[in-house]
Amino acid sequence: MTGRIVHFEVPYDDGERARTFYREAFGWNLMEMPEMNYTMVSTGPVNEQSMPSEPGFINGGMYQRTGELTRPILTVDVPDIDAAWKTIESLGGERVGEKLPVGDMGFAAYFKDPEGNILGLWQTA
Repeated sequence: MTGRIVHFEVPYDDGERARTFYREAFGWNLMEMPEMNYTMVSTGPVNEQSMPSEPGFINGGMYQRTGELTRPILTVDVPDIDAAWKTIESLGGERVGEKLPVGDMGFAAYFKDPEGNILGLWQTA
């Protein structure tokens, strides 16, 4: 089902401070991925593919605060990022950055809504 929130991202200035905070405050499982300058976040139990294994929660990530990506971001599932960008632009939104491959899992991108909020897009491979 598309249009659902499938991921979140939290920017940080100090990665170790942020990881310690979320690990201790909420018990999140954090896996650093230094080659990507990214930390994967599991907010609950996961299956063998690291996907949530129980309803009611989503996983996310953490990254170094940079450019326009300075606030927490919700990510929306879409079947086609390019088509979603066309719709978003027709409604007064705008693209932020480029569509990026995420391993062999899919593609990620960002957009700004007409209110100035930045959200993410996810397209499964």
